[in-house]
Amino acid sequence: MAKTTIAELLVDTLQLARVKHIYGVAGDSLNPITDTLRTREGIEWLPMRHEETGALAAGAEAHLTGNLTVCAGSCGPGNLHLINGLYDCHRSRVPVLAIAAQIPVGEIGGNYFQETHPELYFQECSHFCQVISSPEQMPRILEIAIQTALTKRGVAVVIISGDVMKMEVDKVEPKIPALRGFSRLRPQDADLQDAAGLLNSAGKVTIFGGAGCADAHTELLELAEALKAPIVHALRGKEFIEPNNPYDVGLTGLLGFASGYHAIRECDVLLLLGTDFPYRQFYPEDAKVIQVDVRAENLGRRTHVDLGLAGDVGETLRGLLPLLDVKQDRDFLDKALDHYKTSRENLDDMATGTPGKPNIHPQYLTRLLSDLATEDAIFTCDVGTPTVWAARYLKMNGKRRLLGSFNHGTMANAMPQAIGAQLAYPGRQVISMSGDGGFAMLMGDFLTLKQLNVPVKIVIYNNSALGFVELEMKEAGLVSYGTSLTNPNFAELATGCGVKSFRIEDPADLSAQLAEALAYDGPALIDVVVNPLELSMPPTIEVKQAAGFSLYALKAVMSGRGDEVLELAASNLLR
Repeated sequence: MAKTTIAELLVDTLQLARVKHIYGVAGDSLNPITDTLRTREGIEWLPMRHEETGALAAGAEAHLTGNLTVCAGSCGPGNLHLINGLYDCHRSRVPVLAIAAQIPVGEIGGNYFQETHPELYFQECSHFCQVISSPEQMPRILEIAIQTALTKRGVAVVIISGDVMKMEVDKVEPKIPALRGFSRLRPQDADLQDAAGLLNSAGKVTIFGGAGCADAHTELLELAEALKAPIVHALRGKEFIEPNNPYDVGLTGLLGFASGYHAIRECDVLLLLGTDFPYRQFYPEDAKVIQVDVRAENLGRRTHVDLGLAGDVGETLRGLLPLLDVKQDRDFLDKALDHYKTSRENLDDMATGTPGKPNIHPQYLTRLLSDLATEDAIFTCDVGTPTVWAARYLKMNGKRRLLGSFNHGTMANAMPQAIGAQLAYPGRQVISMSGDGGFAMLMGDFLTLKQLNVPVKIVIYNNSALGFVELEMKEAGLVSYGTSLTNPNFAELATGCGVKSFRIEDPADLSAQLAEALAYDGPALIDVVVNPLELSMPPTIEVKQAAGFSLYALKAVMSGRGDEVLELAASNLLR
């Protein structure tokens, strides 16, 4: 039988799994893989400056395409750098395979140079994590890893030493049966009858949907019409639920709208569809709750559930709709829609700019981005205030996509995810909504963006602070400390890297300069100086939060920062 190396068989298997890109930083323990890739077509090594960037970029590609994507780290520090990005991929439930190289097999256990034990530290951020230490394990272990990542929608890790990759093995044809597709889970008929009974007898029903509604938009609208129910969406559901939705009343939670909050708090029955929304204080206290989720382990995890249905949202709704009585009373729905209209108008009133006034409102910047972007643009947003503004001001239309670190909540995700998104879809416009803190954290891979010449548009919300951390401090009644950032002129920095750049300080220049930057045929950076005192208030303020802000104001005045408090009150709390 013909022979091949383990590295060659590994690449053969990845190509069978339709992998297009491997994101990583080259290293000697990865040399057998990169040397094999050098001679292959249809699969490409993408050189990153930091492995965390590679993992986040791989996750973005997997999120958008649904296909397996790969990242790799060399032994020791190299694969350790993958961890944070892999946590994000795993918690976002996207199929990513991580190749963690290891020191030579004969040296393991002897405290060798760069020795670590990745089989231990990758366990928590993966569905599968195994060591390939002999030729006989290939390609079976790799096939299991790939199928696990695809079927469980998460991370799988294979750990392999550089010297093992060079070993020879019988050349076999790898097989990945899971590539044929997946069945959809549907609840039992009796459970659907029980759900219909609860919904038919309820006076006021609210639907709360998440990312699990991705392929069920038509059924979702039919359901809302039958029940005369407002639809609230979680942030991960925004891109799937918001478009062309006459029943939408916005988000709830810390990023949300008062209308979404009250629609949930005031209903008789809450129908949860494909969401694992974690903030228990935003669930209703007295309503009955029906939850539908393809992952049965999510049922009842966040709030009490009167009826839990394990099933795909689309399949469940197709079975449920014929069992429903069409309601005629629209009072609850119309009240929620009117509330949303008022909430939306109040937010839009903030999204304006006064020519000549320094410190641009980030709301205005985001609204213009939404208006100027292409209809199939892909947005990524950093954790913190860029996520708030994206949630409230980006308009989804069924073609646009929105990515962020919405479950793991890591800083510095936007630019790496934008790189992965642009490489997955080179013909689409990709916009990174980066915080100044997030951009600076993994700024080294701005050089990767230039090296690969991916035409990502990076918009920096430059408020010279870790803005959301400051908000959390103020909510706790603390004066901001340790959050200020001394930033360079990011536009000048980008110019020095050979990237087209813009710096915008006057609202009068914002629309024209944004349009020019977005139209540029190549990578561009737009450094926008935004108001550092703009607060993203939650839809309802509890007594303890109000007390916190009052305590913050008192401390700020006593420390000689009264002007900040007056500006804060004028621009936020009194709106």
